[in-house]
Amino acid sequence: MSTQESEHLAELYEKTVSHDWEQVHKEGKTMFKLPKECITGHVEGQTLKMLVHMCQAKRILEIGMFTGYGALSMAEGLPEDGYLVACELEPYLKDFAQPIFDKSPHGRKINVRTGSAKETLKELAAAGEQFDLIFIDADKNNYINYYNFILDNNLLRLRGVICIDNSLFKAKVYLKDTTDDNGLALRKFNQFVSDDPRVEQVIIPLRDGISVIRRVCATVEGSVTQRKITADEVFHGVQGRPILDRMRLDGKVAYVTGAGQGIGRAFAHALGEAGAKVAIVDLDKDKAEAVSEELFLKGINAIPITADISIPADVQRMIDSIVSKWGAIHIACNNAGINMNSASEDTSLEEWDQTFNVNLRGTFMCCQAVGRVMLKQGYGKIINTASMASLIVPHPQKQLSYNTSKAGVVKLTQTLGTEWIERGVCVNCISPGIVDTPLIHSESLRPLVQRWLSDIPAGRLAQVTDLQAAVVFLASDASDYMTGHNLVIEGGQSLW
Repeated sequence: MSTQESEHLAELYEKTVSHDWEQVHKEGKTMFKLPKECITGHVEGQTLKMLVHMCQAKRILEIGMFTGYGALSMAEGLPEDGYLVACELEPYLKDFAQPIFDKSPHGRKINVRTGSAKETLKELAAAGEQFDLIFIDADKNNYINYYNFILDNNLLRLRGVICIDNSLFKAKVYLKDTTDDNGLALRKFNQFVSDDPRVEQVIIPLRDGISVIRRVCATVEGSVTQRKITADEVFHGVQGRPILDRMRLDGKVAYVTGAGQGIGRAFAHALGEAGAKVAIVDLDKDKAEAVSEELFLKGINAIPITADISIPADVQRMIDSIVSKWGAIHIACNNAGINMNSASEDTSLEEWDQTFNVNLRGTFMCCQAVGRVMLKQGYGKIINTASMASLIVPHPQKQLSYNTSKAGVVKLTQTLGTEWIERGVCVNCISPGIVDTPLIHSESLRPLVQRWLSDIPAGRLAQVTDLQAAVVFLASDASDYMTGHNLVIEGGQSLW
């Protein structure tokens, strides 16, 4: 009942099992007579692919490729920028597999290196390479040497996984009176790994057995180094959590205003991908529901909320709805805003009031309402969206009310940040530069784009994805000592 293999894997399997390997060896094309049974196969291939997904691997090392079924299975689980280095002693096998690798959209991720695996490992170590997943399916007597070289030379990254094939070897490993050389070598290897304090392992009885070995967090006790090790939070992580774990948002509840499009939508996706449940707040009901559905399709818990943040009753209803649904609010992303351009002498009070009602008054009301919840909890992260216009006067467009309102957002953030941090609530803001949105390419603004680009050292407009890491950082425990800060992300435009 495993997931069906791809057409390219099926073709590779058929080509392998129908090939006359004995004749190939007789003709001197291979150094060894290769049994077709060595192929990884459907179930094991899907298992390896699943392990790649579970490890979130981007770099894989395979020692012993054969015809490449396992390599292509794992490559299918890699992201687009992932890669797999496959070590194979027989040059014939590289030529055998390459035509099918070339057909597959994932084959370009595979780099086959022929020759001695030991020499390839030395080259990789000298280059400082590290891998998220290492699969070993080669000469059994050398398993222990490959394994020790990998760990001794840090080829396996922190929290990486080694997968060993044939670790039960048709039960010959544990038959009492076995004299099989491979069985005895694997018995010795399995015991060595079991006794190794650097790792934890489990043997899964899939085909000839697969050992899944993970590197555990380093301990000072049992360390082979002769130097004094400082066993503090830098070494072990704060509360035992490495830095990337501290940036996870698992179990947190967040909301994003103006989340129906643009920057707010990007923030909502980023917070959800980091583990948070997200309330999608927008003035437009259809847009809020659409983004909520996007998150749901990615396995993220989300709810849509329609609200106008310039109306006090809507703000309070938004907060009450989230607390009623999820019991708390840990992250508040006050992003909603508007911008209307006019020359200063022509700016009407109506335009001024409308801009301030949303950009500053609305942000204040959201901060105050969610702040009361967070102060009672003793924990919270508030992230307001300001603008590069809080630092400079963008030109040539004229936007007095917008610039002034966003400067107010920064001062609001700084004031709340200093008042509330002792009570567990951090308040920061993000100031984006000019962001590439559909509005930028409208007929009225398109002529200004080249002028803006000439003012930006980065040479391009910001993408909403350029802002996502910042909101996750400010929402996470990794930024606990940061408050009242205006995080400017504008490609250097404010420096010119």
